[in-house]
Amino acid sequence: MQGDPVGRFAGLALDALVRMSRTRANYWLESVLDTALGAVLLAEGLRHHVPVQTALPLVLLGLFVFSFMEYVFHRWVFHGPPQPMARGHAAHHLAPRGYEALPFFVPALVLSGVTGLCALWMPAAYAWLLASGIAFGYVAYGVGHFMIHHRRFRNALLRRWAARHHIHHHHPERNFGVTSPLWDVVLGTRYVPPRSTSSASARSARDTSTR
Repeated sequence: MQGDPVGRFAGLALDALVRMSRTRANYWLESVLDTALGAVLLAEGLRHHVPVQTALPLVLLGLFVFSFMEYVFHRWVFHGPPQPMARGHAAHHLAPRGYEALPFFVPALVLSGVTGLCALWMPAAYAWLLASGIAFGYVAYGVGHFMIHHRRFRNALLRRWAARHHIHHHHPERNFGVTSPLWDVVLGTRYVPPRSTSSASARSARDTSTR
């Protein structure tokens, strides 16, 4: 008796998506598609004559919203219960210089859904501008994450930014924010290095000597 053909097809399709999501082409096609989508959303919002003093805060709000979405997905989905995205992220932790990513069309679909939801409770032009900020935030996350694992920065600020994420690879329960440490600070998951016994002893000795 042959197996379920629908189940076999679904399994083959999932395997194909997983293989595609590990390719360099998928990684960069995702960035190109999301950049284009962000640009279209921004242009469409501005086309409706939204004043700059309103448009700019909406785009910045989109970046802020993305920073929270990034934290939520990274902490509770990528490091959450076993499922395809968690397994894919686990593979990234094993090979940080690889090209593990979501299938290139998934973020665009999610962003389209978020844009539609926003348009239900604000003017459509405002929703497009807000969503453009989310899109550009995601692109910054993707490019920044790639650079963290593939470049050695000379600038001190960039080195500290990259080091914060490298710490996450050694302490997966800390430093979930990649683009920003904001939500790690707010929600108590920022990595704080332990105080060494030697430094604590030296401090105690200094205190004693001054008495």
